[in-house]
Amino acid sequence: MTTPATATTPSSTTPVLPDAQTVTAVTHWTDRLFSFRVTRPASLRFRSGEFVMIGLMGDNGKPLLRAYSIASPSWDDELEFYSIKVQDGPLTSKLQHIKVGDQIILRPKPVGTLVHDALLPGKRLWLFSTGTGIAPFASLIRDPQTYTDYDQIILTHTCREVGELTYGRELVEQVKNDELMAELVGAENLAKLVYYPTTTRETSPKMGRITDLMTNGTVFKDLGIEGMSPETDRGMVCGSLAFNKDIMAIMESFGLREGANSEPREYVVEKAFVGEGV
Repeated sequence: MTTPATATTPSSTTPVLPDAQTVTAVTHWTDRLFSFRVTRPASLRFRSGEFVMIGLMGDNGKPLLRAYSIASPSWDDELEFYSIKVQDGPLTSKLQHIKVGDQIILRPKPVGTLVHDALLPGKRLWLFSTGTGIAPFASLIRDPQTYTDYDQIILTHTCREVGELTYGRELVEQVKNDELMAELVGAENLAKLVYYPTTTRETSPKMGRITDLMTNGTVFKDLGIEGMSPETDRGMVCGSLAFNKDIMAIMESFGLREGANSEPREYVVEKAFVGEGV
């Protein structure tokens, strides 16, 4: 597996953009996936799990923007984003070439449903993701509130190939080894974070779509859990449209109901955008 390439030197000076933030780091995880960090506006306040509009100036001189989940937690001094590369995509065909020192446009108006406020209190939190849909959960598993609100957090991540799981795997390792997190929530609480990665095309220790593995009971058997219950389980979903619908149907079969910021319930789904299929 190729070691992720991280940019370390600034690029040439670029024109100042409206709502501009400066790129501070870029990591290319695979030929399809990359992450980057940018400066954070001093006035920006957001809840872990929310998203903002970011982008670049288009060839026509107008901003080219799309919704991106903030992958960094609400306490971070910088903002992190995780993106797919689409070679002919209007935005990502350009965004994938950014370097340290470049500028991006960021509209500082965070919104989203994958937040703690949209769920009723529970004991176990499921975070279901495919592809770049792991981004909002990268924020949530680095937020101390997640560990004070729940006894167990289960992060599932399904991708086509093993290399596409690297970002999530290293993120989980970082959380479990981070001294600040240990100080804030305690080493015992960090053990509550369960990572359940699967692949659909390349051979890995756990093969299959998470939806199939839930339907046939494999997930619950692997984790020693007897299904889901509206009394104890809560869920957040971020992935492809088909994936979202399938996970929703599974959770509703266990009696969980969809919630929102205005009406907290047992699970929430981010509908502002969908990740790539797997």
